[in-house]
Amino acid sequence: MRERDLVGRQGLFVAEGEVVVRVLAGSPLVRPQSLLLAQKRAAALADVIDMLPNDVPVYTAGQAVMDAVVGFPIHRGILALGRRAAEPSADELLAGLPDEALVLVLSGIANHDNMGGLFRNAAAFGADAVILDPTCCDPLYRKAIRVSVGAALLKPFARLGEGEDLLAVLEARGFQPLALSPAGETSLAQTARAPRTAVVLGAEGPGLSKALLERAKTVRIPMADGFDSLNVAVTAGVVLHHLAFAARPVAD
Repeated sequence: MRERDLVGRQGLFVAEGEVVVRVLAGSPLVRPQSLLLAQKRAAALADVIDMLPNDVPVYTAGQAVMDAVVGFPIHRGILALGRRAAEPSADELLAGLPDEALVLVLSGIANHDNMGGLFRNAAAFGADAVILDPTCCDPLYRKAIRVSVGAALLKPFARLGEGEDLLAVLEARGFQPLALSPAGETSLAQTARAPRTAVVLGAEGPGLSKALLERAKTVRIPMADGFDSLNVAVTAGVVLHHLAFAARPVAD
C-alpha cells in the first residue's frame, strides 16, 4: 500500500483511520468494498461494521500481520477499500445544483495535503461541489482523503475534460467566477455573492493563468504590508467563510 501504488486501481481507493472509515461507511457517494482491522481496533468499530452491507467482508489481523500486508507500520490499524461512483461531467454536476449554489473550482492543485485541506474547507463552509481541472491530483488518494477528514468522500466533485474551457463551463450554468489573485481588482470584503458563485483557485506559486484572470472577476485578500500570499487551502477557507456567512446572495 505504498503511496505510489494507490492510483488507477479500477475505481478503487484506500481509506485510513477511524474517522475516515466511519465517513466511508455512511457516504452516499462511494461504497465500501472491504475492511482490514487490527484485532485490537475491531471492538471500537462494531457499530461501523453493523452499518456495512452484508456483502462487505471485514478482516482482522494481529498488528504484525497487518504491518506485513500493508508494507509499513500502520499504527492506526484501520483500513478500508472503497469504490468510487461513476463520476459525472463538470457540466452535469453544475446543472444539477440548486439555483443558489457555491462551488469551489481548482486549477493545477498537485499537492495531496492541499487537496485534502481544500475539500475539508468546502465541506466546512457549505460549498455544494468541487470542480477540478485536468491537472489536479486525485481527491481520493489515501493521503488526500485523510487530510480532508473524510470530506473528499462526502463532497460531490467532477473533473473538466482535456480542452474544456473552465470559465465557459461555469458561465454556461449561470455561475459567476471569482478568481483569487494577490493582484485582484476587488477586495474580498467588498465582494458580494451572486446566487450562483464559483471560487476559482490556482496552485501556490504560479496561481491562475493570465488568460483566465483577464476574463474573470478577480478578488484579493488584503494582507499586512510586505506579504501577499497564503496557502491555497487557507485562502479557500477565508473566501468560502466570507461568502457563506458575510456576503449575501444578490440578484444578477
